[in-house]
Amino acid sequence: MRIVFLVLFLVLEGVVFASNAGAQHTLNLMPMPAQMQPATGQLVIDPSFSVAIAGYKDARLQGGVDRFLADLRRQTGMVPLDLRLSDAATAKFVIEAERNSKEIPELGEDESYSLEITPSGAKLNAPNTLGILHGLQTFLQLVQNTPAGFVVPALVIHDQPRFPWRGLMIDVGRHFIPLDILKRNLDGMAAVKLNVLHWHLSENQGFRIESKKFPKLQEMGSDGLYYTQEEVRELIAYAGERGIRVIPEFDMPGHSTAWFVGYPELASGKGPYPIERRWGVFDPAMDPTQEHTYKFLDEFIGEMAKLFPDRYFHIGGDEVNGKEWDANPRIQEFMHSHGLKNNDELQAYFNQHVQAIVSKHGKIMMGWDEILKPDLPKEVVVQSWRGAASLAQAAREGHGAVLSSGYYLDLMQPASQHYAVDPMAGEVASLSPEQQRHILGGEACMWAEFVSPENIDSRIWPRAAAIAERLWSPQTVNDVDSMYRRMVLTGDWLSGLGLSHDSGYEPMLQRIAGSEDAAGVRTLADVVEPVKQYARSDQAVTEPTSLMPLNRLVDAARPESLTARHFSALVDGLLSGQTRPGVEPELRAFLVRWRDNDAGLQAAGEQSFLIPEILPLSQDLSALGAAGLEALDFLDRGEPAPENWKSAQLARIEEAEKPKAQLLLMIASPVRKLVEASAKTITK
Repeated sequence: MRIVFLVLFLVLEGVVFASNAGAQHTLNLMPMPAQMQPATGQLVIDPSFSVAIAGYKDARLQGGVDRFLADLRRQTGMVPLDLRLSDAATAKFVIEAERNSKEIPELGEDESYSLEITPSGAKLNAPNTLGILHGLQTFLQLVQNTPAGFVVPALVIHDQPRFPWRGLMIDVGRHFIPLDILKRNLDGMAAVKLNVLHWHLSENQGFRIESKKFPKLQEMGSDGLYYTQEEVRELIAYAGERGIRVIPEFDMPGHSTAWFVGYPELASGKGPYPIERRWGVFDPAMDPTQEHTYKFLDEFIGEMAKLFPDRYFHIGGDEVNGKEWDANPRIQEFMHSHGLKNNDELQAYFNQHVQAIVSKHGKIMMGWDEILKPDLPKEVVVQSWRGAASLAQAAREGHGAVLSSGYYLDLMQPASQHYAVDPMAGEVASLSPEQQRHILGGEACMWAEFVSPENIDSRIWPRAAAIAERLWSPQTVNDVDSMYRRMVLTGDWLSGLGLSHDSGYEPMLQRIAGSEDAAGVRTLADVVEPVKQYARSDQAVTEPTSLMPLNRLVDAARPESLTARHFSALVDGLLSGQTRPGVEPELRAFLVRWRDNDAGLQAAGEQSFLIPEILPLSQDLSALGAAGLEALDFLDRGEPAPENWKSAQLARIEEAEKPKAQLLLMIASPVRKLVEASAKTITK
């Protein structure tokens, strides 16, 4: 079905985009290059294709070229093809870097590259290795299967990122994510030119890293699910080979219950503290008034600073409710004697001490925007999750600032909504040029309340590619339809890298169906989406916890239904009168399938305990299919539908629009359009 829709996207509208120079192309590139000029002809990839490294060469560049050749073999299926490195004088693809990049990737390094492709050969030039890595990914995206064979089109690209900080935050504290899954997501990040993995390693639900100085952190606070220090080094090396920085986050003073399971003396309350199984904001918080708290953090941060080579160290700092501080007479007396008027000032006191520790160990502190106070040292980087206002405030006060508000992938918003969020928009747009230079970029965030190793890829990809484009490409690259067409193709390309956002879908549906034949479940799953924002917890029948299985349809359904999006576009085209022939038969085929699907799914409910909760959705889908078909009949006859029929159908649609089993039926709105249009006088 994905192939069918991909073909329809291409046939209906073409994969067309404009560079900032206004040139039109039919290529799949994501993110879009800064500058691109098409040329005539194409370079054929055949047994004569060869690659040479002409300039500077180091282990990172050599590894990148080796991965490039392996990916090219996989893309073309030319496994026997001899793609060894050859001499620059005879190679079809010459790669040249002027110098090495930093051994540990650093913020602000030059990531630019130039790629020139002619029918006789290709050249990739960059100031350093990082640019070469990006250019190789662009070349791979350009590979096409044509009547002439596998080719790349002739063109000239000059490319560089808009922002130096283009990140993905993955929370492994709430649900542990194994190392191999993190690695394949690093491959996906490299493919779309993201360059920061923000690793959220501690939470109320788990402390996920080995400390040799304080072993009870992982021994008592992780359920045995944590990364050894050797595994951490392995992941950092894997990321570094791909030009990706790894920044650890250890949340403090709140979101820290897992710390206290083994070391309750750090807390502001009496304890004891078990690992938290629920989701939300909880009372336990570190005690900012005790010297032993800072002594502990000094030793721990020192240990982690040696393990993580990046210059930035994230301390969290978000959502401290202060209830343990309020309930502790000793802490209240401390606040009074030190002239601290409220909990915000007490947290600022804590942050100042932690910043001094982080700086002592050679790192730059970073935290969520709650840490932003007037006396915060200017070198501290502020990450905004609460909105553009705090991002602008941080930049106005001279802090490096990173935007995450609007990029929360876990909220199940469509790619278009993330794509519309720009770090330079809103209040930031009114800042002075000097203040705007403090805007470093942004990070997509994958919080893990409802994420498992099985479905995490589908929650990140391919929507993260839209955010990657926003952070890399010029601000003028903002055509939503173009983005969706290219994102579909990019998602397929990412699947080839081993990401499971597509391949994991069918096994989950088969488990729900209790059968290898999951066609009925799939038909429903293809047109639903999980509820948005934080509605899943709000609508839960029983309180969700970290021990709850993630095996329902809401866990398998994609965050955005491309089937429903395509159906909606067909409806809009039909009703506008500006569409291609054959749209109505296609609409009818969809509607018949949806109308008739319920009978089989009702029967399947007898063999799987996971199906009954979605049967009301299935009945709604059937009713929508029937309503849509009747509406098309009225439209075809050119006679307005009776008012009582319209009212009955709209009432049924309103029922279908209500969330059920924490899912939304995404075709309800376009069917509503059909019903409303059918009740109007039609001139044929």
